[in-house]
Amino acid sequence: MKRLFSLSRPSSSGRARGFTLIELLVVLAILALLAGLVGPRVLNQLGGAKSKTATVQIADLEKALELFKLDVGRFPTSEEGLNALVAQPPAVSAGWAGPYLKGSVPADPWGRAYQYKLNGDGSVEIVSLGADGAAGGEGENADLRNTR
Repeated sequence: MKRLFSLSRPSSSGRARGFTLIELLVVLAILALLAGLVGPRVLNQLGGAKSKTATVQIADLEKALELFKLDVGRFPTSEEGLNALVAQPPAVSAGWAGPYLKGSVPADPWGRAYQYKLNGDGSVEIVSLGADGAAGGEGENADLRNTR
């Protein structure tokens, strides 16, 4: 009787072809080695992207603060904070032409609010505390701030 359907074709010697256990283990070992070499580099790039995103967001917030200052004549106080960019503060009676940001004030890439402070010399400080959420640090844990 002739076979109508077969999942494997017999080889010329009559045995079914396939992979041995050793061949499969070698392939798995190679894949694990590649994942071990490439994985950390990919994760480092992901972390760097979050720092770059925070830097861009801080620059955007700084530009919105400049527009606020042009309209109102001053930067928001530390008490008014960055929310003054999306909702008119009670202390501002005229000149506010916002909102200066679409939606709401963004959180930093790690999900925390940006810290805002109006300095005594009239400059503003916008800070993200980095991945660890604590002051100081290095690499991904470093604080990110505006350059002024």
